[in-house]
Amino acid sequence: MRLFDSHAHLTDERLFHRLTEVLERAREAGVVGCVTVAGDLQDTEAARRIAQGDHPVRLWASAGIHPHVASTATPEALAAIEGHARAQEVVAVGETGLDYHTDDSPRDAQRAAFIAHLEIAERVGKPVVVHTRECDADAAAAIRERGSRVRGVLHCFTGGAELVRAALDAGWYVSFAGIVTFPRFAGADLLRAVPDDRILVETDSPYLAPVPHRGRVNEPAYVRHVVERAAAVRGVAPETLGERAFANALAFYGVAL
Repeated sequence: MRLFDSHAHLTDERLFHRLTEVLERAREAGVVGCVTVAGDLQDTEAARRIAQGDHPVRLWASAGIHPHVASTATPEALAAIEGHARAQEVVAVGETGLDYHTDDSPRDAQRAAFIAHLEIAERVGKPVVVHTRECDADAAAAIRERGSRVRGVLHCFTGGAELVRAALDAGWYVSFAGIVTFPRFAGADLLRAVPDDRILVETDSPYLAPVPHRGRVNEPAYVRHVVERAAAVRGVAPETLGERAFANALAFYGVAL
């Protein structure tokens, strides 16, 4: 079974300082592709450097400013993000979106940065990676207004039916992470509702390590556990879901292996 970790943060020091070891374990687990997703301008530069290297797993990068630091999304910073987004090894814009759980940046700054990232994605012709937490109504409204102009994914999805519907209506994808393995995971119905051709899987490494690795640093090799649990919820074989999500990741990011 070929696996694709559609969203990881390999620039995080918990993974970066042992990256070859981490990616060798991923290769042994069947992972052949991974996107390292950026959270700010400096992280975008680091993600690009990683993606330009030679690794046991094929890597690509994204370019973006996370909603936690949306206040740093000045016109100059956004122009720099757009420049990075045009690079060959950069296959997506983001991680952008809205996070009303922590409110680390003012909500108006988050909304403005989210729209700016959607506009950048449209201009550069690349998909957008979207973080959403306790913001379903505003995120759904933005997707309904502008989402049909770009490909997008709701990453590490934990929201509700309204947000899923807005994303699917816009032609977007929905990605699930290790949360699906947690005993209190409450999104089984929505996990089953996402069509076969719109589902992605991810680790969100180094965060949210799945069962049976809870409490450890997450890494791309563990995407296999996400596939296995998600497949069980959907009533299909892990190989079926793994290959489907693999093909979807290639289509979403516009890459080949």
